[in-house]
Amino acid sequence: MSIVSWIILGLIAGVVAKVLLPGRDPGGLVGTTLIGVAGAFIGGWLSAKFLDKPITQDFYDPALWVAAVAGSLVLLIGYRLLFGHSRERH
Repeated sequence: MSIVSWIILGLIAGVVAKVLLPGRDPGGLVGTTLIGVAGAFIGGWLSAKFLDKPITQDFYDPALWVAAVAGSLVLLIGYRLLFGHSRERH
């Protein structure tokens, strides 16, 4: 897959992660989008490295999508823990 495909995958994974974990994030839309892109890269890398699931050239591989969304969820949860709680009022 090309870098553009990974970015598109990451954007979609970020949206899915945001739908699964609603709430206000400290970084807003831009922060959540960047977390999605980073989560796609990290999820794909971890899947290939530790789960023996090689990254295929197929953009529509379900395992790749699951890994990307899972990576985005983990990063979004970590981001919320480090930089503020989503339910906190100011």
